[in-house]
Amino acid sequence: MKTAEERGTGVHTPAVGLPATGSGPTVGSASGEGRTRIAVARLLMEQGPVTAAEVAAALALSAPAVRRHLDALIADGEAETRDAPRRGRRTRGRPAKHFLLTDAGRVRFGHGYDDLATSALRFLAQHAGQQALSDFARTRVHDLIGPSAERIRAAGGPGERAEALALVLTDRGYAAAAREAGPGVQLCQHHCPVAHVAAEFPELCEAETEAFAEILGTHVQRLATIARGDAACTTHVPVLAPERRSGPQVTTTSPRGRQHDDHS
Repeated sequence: MKTAEERGTGVHTPAVGLPATGSGPTVGSASGEGRTRIAVARLLMEQGPVTAAEVAAALALSAPAVRRHLDALIADGEAETRDAPRRGRRTRGRPAKHFLLTDAGRVRFGHGYDDLATSALRFLAQHAGQQALSDFARTRVHDLIGPSAERIRAAGGPGERAEALALVLTDRGYAAAAREAGPGVQLCQHHCPVAHVAAEFPELCEAETEAFAEILGTHVQRLATIARGDAACTTHVPVLAPERRSGPQVTTTSPRGRQHDDHS
């Protein structure tokens, strides 16, 4: 049977036996259905935008099978469609759809954002010094919370503020929740988008903890961090202790990482 390239579709059959990189399932380790979906996603990444017919021809799949995998990728937010450009005379019927990967779909095959961020912070520490790195960390968490800070402060006592802060952090991708724990509240962040970077640069965690103390208006204690290998970033927020009035009061356990050397 002729390949898609031999038929003149312009779509080359990808090397579907190669493992995909990144955190998603690899071609070698996934089930048969999973391997096929990865192959479809890889083709969209390498040669998209392409039509469903081109995908079917390149991978020697039936039209219903291709449609099933494409629909699944779209439902998961990993692929999107656009109308194919018309060439030549206009014909009846709707134009064919082109399929391509979204940014979320590309994550399946890995990216170097963590490496880039780590390299940038190393450069900053080496050429601008420790103070510049700390200033960056504080600015980052300030921008993360942004204008929601005033709403959190107005929520009531430390417990209510912790709940409001958890909602803001969840909106920012941290999957946070506040729960009662003895004479206080534990603020748990079940995801950290910068965990790999924070493992080398604990200043990110330290600045975050200081910001929590300031915005919650009370002493806080960081009990665990994902960057250190814990299951979640956990911060204890006492609700019975007197509220602090000025200056951050924190107790933090920094993740094991780069030593604090001042290169300025």
